[in-house]
Amino acid sequence: MSTSSKHARQTHALSDVLDELENTVHGKSIRVDDVIEALGRSSFASLMLVFSLISTSPASAIPGVTAVVAVLVFILVAQMMLGRESLWLPSFITRRKLSTDKLCNGIKWLRKPVRFVERFLKPRFTWFFHRPWIWVPLILVMALTLFMPFMEIVPTSGSIASGVIALFAASLLTRDGVLALASLALLSVIPVTLYYWI
Repeated sequence: MSTSSKHARQTHALSDVLDELENTVHGKSIRVDDVIEALGRSSFASLMLVFSLISTSPASAIPGVTAVVAVLVFILVAQMMLGRESLWLPSFITRRKLSTDKLCNGIKWLRKPVRFVERFLKPRFTWFFHRPWIWVPLILVMALTLFMPFMEIVPTSGSIASGVIALFAASLLTRDGVLALASLALLSVIPVTLYYWI
């Protein structure tokens, strides 16, 4: 396969989302609503990816971020399952502010792993993104978010859970069924691990 053909099969959707997020950063803090407006209220996969990555990155050190991300992702997935075309969130979530310094550090930290992962992503097994198959990971994501607020007391556990959700969101963006199946396997393992751990 030629080099040009290989590049044609690669996707930069994940980097594009980080670029859009970075372009919204101004001043000392940014509201959740500003991030949502920048990415688009109908961009469910992008929003899920961004907020789960925030909870995975060093920005998760901000107290309460993991819990807020859990609530946001739960509501987002619920509205995806209901077939809504535009995201609605309660004001106590949209008014929440994030430190732009920590957010920028998080974006910078994510750039390298995102670029690495993008080299292997491409549309495949797209049947997985249709009903009823897609309902399985969506339900598991919702179940996982119910545990995430309590994970803040256990170092790194919230970041691991958010990372798995980010993988699933990345699969939605890139239509990569292999990545979706991998995230499904991880989503199935985490609740069992938590049960025996806690």
